[in-house]
Amino acid sequence: MTWVVTYPIVQVSIDVETIEKALFIADKAIAAGVDWLEAGTPLILSEGFHAVASLRKRFPGYVIVSDQKIMDGGGLETEMAAKAGANVVVVMAAAHDATIREAVKYGRKYDVKIMADILAVKDKVQRAREMEDMGVDYIIVHTGFDERHYTPSANPLKDLKGVLDAVHIPVQAVGGLNVEQAIETLRLGAKLVVFGAPLVTRDDRFDVTDERFDMVLKEAVRKVKSYAYV
Repeated sequence: MTWVVTYPIVQVSIDVETIEKALFIADKAIAAGVDWLEAGTPLILSEGFHAVASLRKRFPGYVIVSDQKIMDGGGLETEMAAKAGANVVVVMAAAHDATIREAVKYGRKYDVKIMADILAVKDKVQRAREMEDMGVDYIIVHTGFDERHYTPSANPLKDLKGVLDAVHIPVQAVGGLNVEQAIETLRLGAKLVVFGAPLVTRDDRFDVTDERFDMVLKEAVRKVKSYAYV
């Protein structure tokens, strides 16, 4: 696809266990104005790359993110996601450098962008720089599901500014953010906003949060899209 991107981008994280529920969320998300659809890790673990292919079939003109969290087999897993219809593939920055380089190499081969997730990396700023040097296209500053449940005060905002100052490629923050926190990531300089749990999916299991979530999501998208970078 031709990459013409207007920021800020709104991405929805579809962390459910069935394709049926994923398409339900995706339909409402697109109607609410979301730009990118993410096949979340639970969805891919449950349904495989059929989930990515199903999103691609239903939404041929939209960017599909495949969050399989690659830790090994960077090139081959990127290839699998690309063949299923993904436009963006997530690799873990904690993986071996060779895995990152293979993901980037295959990303170039298939015209797929690579996101590096710095979840659980000790020196996030340094590793983000290394990811950029190795050719990844986006950085994810991520506070994980388990981490924020064990430490309710944890969120990606505390690490975001340092990473933004360290790299030139677009950055997103992920991890249970509410709408106000999402707007704060834009103020700090993030280019992509991700909505998932607890707004779209439940925060206690991999399921839809509420059948009326689309009304809240529509207002959240409006607030993000109205943000003007200074």
